[in-house]
Amino acid sequence: MFDRFTSSDDSAEGDIEAARERLGRQLSNRIDDERVLEALTAVPRHEFVPPNRRRDAYADRPLPIGDGQTISAPHMVAIMADTLALESGEDVLEIGTGCGYHAAVTAELVGPEHVYSVEYSDELAEQARERLTKLGYGEISVRVGDGHNGWPEHAPYDAAYFTCATDSIPDSVLEQVRPGGRVLAPVGSSRQTLVEIDKRADGTLERHDHGDVRFVQIRG
Repeated sequence: MFDRFTSSDDSAEGDIEAARERLGRQLSNRIDDERVLEALTAVPRHEFVPPNRRRDAYADRPLPIGDGQTISAPHMVAIMADTLALESGEDVLEIGTGCGYHAAVTAELVGPEHVYSVEYSDELAEQARERLTKLGYGEISVRVGDGHNGWPEHAPYDAAYFTCATDSIPDSVLEQVRPGGRVLAPVGSSRQTLVEIDKRADGTLERHDHGDVRFVQIRG
């Protein structure tokens, strides 16, 4: 964890920038894709956490954002982006907008107009829209709904991912990903595994497990 911010606005800003740089150096030891590292350091994580958590914004751990939800640890966001191998211009479905941080990182990789995010909480969705617009990510599409249903109106997607754990990956989301696409989700309840599903050209599915993780459970 980095040092507590001082009361000076200039000093606080300097501490934030130093913390962002330090986080980038830490993640460079775990992530090979330079584009992912650039996306992580480009997004101001401190703008996505409650004011009383700003001093911890660049600590590499989850933080509470209200309504029983969390903002994921930066390394987990980076691992998920790296695993999906997102390319510019790909259409991506996110289940679980939360505060909007993960969506902003995804937008850095594919373009904000290509990100479609579903959030169960009306309040979190509205806050995320306002925050994303303020920070220049206003073209990200956010809707309130049950993530189990995905967002069929904008399908098919090149990729989809869950920022919350699900007992199994819903068929509706799998169906909304085009052949050749992929889905990434924490699967399980008391014990969770990060699961990648690759959808082959013939529509059959191939599963890859990427280790144990811990996420809040999907709602709905």
